[in-house]
Amino acid sequence: QVQLVESGGGLVHPGGSLRLSCAASRSLSSVHPLGWYRQVPGKQREFVANIFSGGSPNYADSVKGRFTISKDNAKNMVYLQMNSLKPEDTGVYYCQYINSWGQGTQVTVSS
Repeated sequence: QVQLVESGGGLVHPGGSLRLSCAASRSLSSVHPLGWYRQVPGKQREFVANIFSGGSPNYADSVKGRFTISKDNAKNMVYLQMNSLKPEDTGVYYCQYINSWGQGTQVTVSS
């Protein structure tokens, strides 16, 4: 099982930007996507974005045009660039690969 470690969360004003990073403990197969999910207390974890190696990324409708997922295969890293952040983007963001999850990183969007 692969270990995933997220970083880059924090507090940002509405309209601001953050870049999340996810470090994988080993190289990952291109067959399965790497994904980002988020969760707020009392709600189910929801899909944000995912990416296959060499393939097109997929985004939740709520983040299309604002978030960009990217992957660095040489470094075993996946990133989530988040622009034009809104208060409703607040939550704990998790990196996911097959059945492995990171510990999450908190993103808070507030004035």
